[in-house]
Amino acid sequence: MPQQRKKEHTAKGRYRWLKWMLGLFVFLAMVAAISVGGVVYYFSRDLPSLDLLGSYEPSQATRIYADDNRIIGQFFIEKRVFVPLSKMPKVLVDAILAVEDSRFYEHKGFDLIRMVKATFTNLENMKIRQGASTITQQLARSLFLTPEKTMERKFKEILLARKIEMLIKKDQILEIYLNQIYFGHGAYGVQIAARTYFGKDVGALDLAEAAFLAGLPKAPNTYSPYYHAQKAKLRQQVVLRRMVEEGFIADQQYQEADKEELKFQRLNPDADLARYFLEHVRLYLIARYGDDTVYKNGLNVYTTLNVEMQRQANLAVERGLRDLDKRQGYRGATGTYDGGEKGKVPLRPPGEEIEVGDILDGHVVQVGERFALVEAGGLKGKMIMEDMLWGAKRAKDMAEGEGPAHLEASDIVRVNDLIRVKVQRLSPDKERAYFSLEQEPLLEGAFIALSPSTGSVKAMVGGYDFKRSEFNRALHARRQPGSAFKPMIYATAIERGLTPASVIVDNPIIYADESLDKVWKPENYEEKFYGPIRLREALAHSRNLATVKLLDQVGVGNVIELAKRVGIQSPLTRDLSLALGSSGVSLLELTSAYAVFANQGTRVPPTFITKITRRNGEILEQRRIFPEPVVSKETAYVVTNMLEDVVQRGTGRKAASIGRPIAGKTGTTNEFTDAWFIGFSPHLAAGVWVGFDDNRPMGNKESGSSAALPIWISFMQAALPHFSDVPFPVPENVVHAKIDPETGLLARPEEGGGIMEVFVKGTEPKEFKSEKIAPSDFLKLDSEGNTF
Repeated sequence: MPQQRKKEHTAKGRYRWLKWMLGLFVFLAMVAAISVGGVVYYFSRDLPSLDLLGSYEPSQATRIYADDNRIIGQFFIEKRVFVPLSKMPKVLVDAILAVEDSRFYEHKGFDLIRMVKATFTNLENMKIRQGASTITQQLARSLFLTPEKTMERKFKEILLARKIEMLIKKDQILEIYLNQIYFGHGAYGVQIAARTYFGKDVGALDLAEAAFLAGLPKAPNTYSPYYHAQKAKLRQQVVLRRMVEEGFIADQQYQEADKEELKFQRLNPDADLARYFLEHVRLYLIARYGDDTVYKNGLNVYTTLNVEMQRQANLAVERGLRDLDKRQGYRGATGTYDGGEKGKVPLRPPGEEIEVGDILDGHVVQVGERFALVEAGGLKGKMIMEDMLWGAKRAKDMAEGEGPAHLEASDIVRVNDLIRVKVQRLSPDKERAYFSLEQEPLLEGAFIALSPSTGSVKAMVGGYDFKRSEFNRALHARRQPGSAFKPMIYATAIERGLTPASVIVDNPIIYADESLDKVWKPENYEEKFYGPIRLREALAHSRNLATVKLLDQVGVGNVIELAKRVGIQSPLTRDLSLALGSSGVSLLELTSAYAVFANQGTRVPPTFITKITRRNGEILEQRRIFPEPVVSKETAYVVTNMLEDVVQRGTGRKAASIGRPIAGKTGTTNEFTDAWFIGFSPHLAAGVWVGFDDNRPMGNKESGSSAALPIWISFMQAALPHFSDVPFPVPENVVHAKIDPETGLLARPEEGGGIMEVFVKGTEPKEFKSEKIAPSDFLKLDSEGNTF
């Protein structure tokens, strides 16, 4: 009996203990549930709304296209182009899954198994070695949370991940993630990453390239191939091994991809291609559509710019200004290296190979008698005497006949000079080079090229360096054009019945015009007078006195009216100084005005944009061309024919070397402050301006012919071979007649020495040369500027 009671007592004790333990467990479970619920409630209170996730539209860059649909620029807050999952290669998706979240299609937003493994791994190593964030968690963090590393943020990340998984499908999560994440160097999403690193669309990636990109999101800067090539390669190998482990690829594929040499493209290869053009387009878009639309809504903007022409324009302006600046003289070293880090010349930019023609900061390390050794861009090289002779300080010695052989390298550079150099030649291993001495021009310049028939601006340069000055001199600078304005006067004369054979007297004259500040005595450039001269000769050789007289007789008001018809909108002075280009105009205005002559008298306003669409293809605006005849075909041709003579034997004769039908005119202002050349072929018009922003003189005899024309020639020599070689079309109502070059009248058949001239039908001379002609017979016009 006692034994039985003892057993019953023991059983009751066990029952109470189990009951107590069960109660404790239930209590703890309730506490845990309440705690978890409380934590969930606490962190859920201010979670961001996910309502818009189902219709996710990421911020996308506005893309700017050239005339061949090449992308030449983008405007963005985050550079991104959305690509659907179906357009992404399977190897890229597999690579991302393998390295970022192999159980993506199995978990519900967060991966407990992975979290436990990561915890043990990190405890074992006593530091964070392995993360546990799933793709959904990373997306939640990227879209809705800050990158701060706190427990609160981690809890919110898990809760948001779970809610995202309940709201949208796995494939949609993966699609958003691959378009959202950052890959380094300004690239958001897989499409821009593929373009940035490999210069191709994401759909064209192979296994090796996909594995490389998949390794970047973990630490884009750490694994940049431009800054840390070895780490980037090791990371790619990690991704490939994970793909093998997860069964996405075979070991043979791993070996082949690992051996493949990735060819990374130069960072921002066309970043500086058309900075002034793009800035003009950007300002227009913002004014028309607003900041948000431009920077976030991914417009497609199709422009008139031609990539190859723009490259040639850039080169022509840079070379032309450098050559002109060298004629001003060497200004000396930019500084002196003192042995510290501050004065060290920079190494070559990451990811960029130095090429022949590149201009670098250099440090003179040794000077010999006829050479200097220079370090620049991580290269060591030699600069021989011939490649720095322009910078000789002992120019006086050379002028006195001692010649360049008497100079030494130390007359130009010294040890520890910090200088600018150009790469002339490179060794096969690209570690050694030959350099030439350079300096950054202080001069500025502008260039524009456009199609006369469509108005399409094909190339534009607004200054020497956009980084130095964003002011666009091609569009916004109003500078005196000098003699480049003269075709407007001669066109007015032709329009009012005069001819290239009309004769005017080029002799001294004094004007006391009330609209002028004082008595004005114009002079020719050569400070000579040429007497009776035909209009063709006066324009070809840019005779100032003859042109002033011509303006006086055809009327200032008539010239201004024609100038406005052909596209010059800037205010023009209503006095005779207009004959010498005293009124400021823009380069675009004057070039588009010349284009009217090239286009047989028809004006087509300049345009930069052909079409703008939303990313869904909706057209917001599209260019429509409305040609407007503003000058008769006959007048346009006669003026063009006269301007051809400027090129063949006048102030623009250097351009004759192009060997194509070319018409144009130089322009130079007083004190050589501005130099111009505007010219055209049947298919292309282009203009150049050179000068200082502060109106300083450029130097003695730096005229349009010497300062601006070489830039124009350099561009046209590269651009015109892409167009057919045809003459300017001759209108039906243009006739030819043989004239006497002295009088402009018909040449007598029995006499030799006559020349052929072009006339608008009805204006050709009817009389033959007589024995004697009085000066009063030359160029008679009535008070309204009409011939009689």
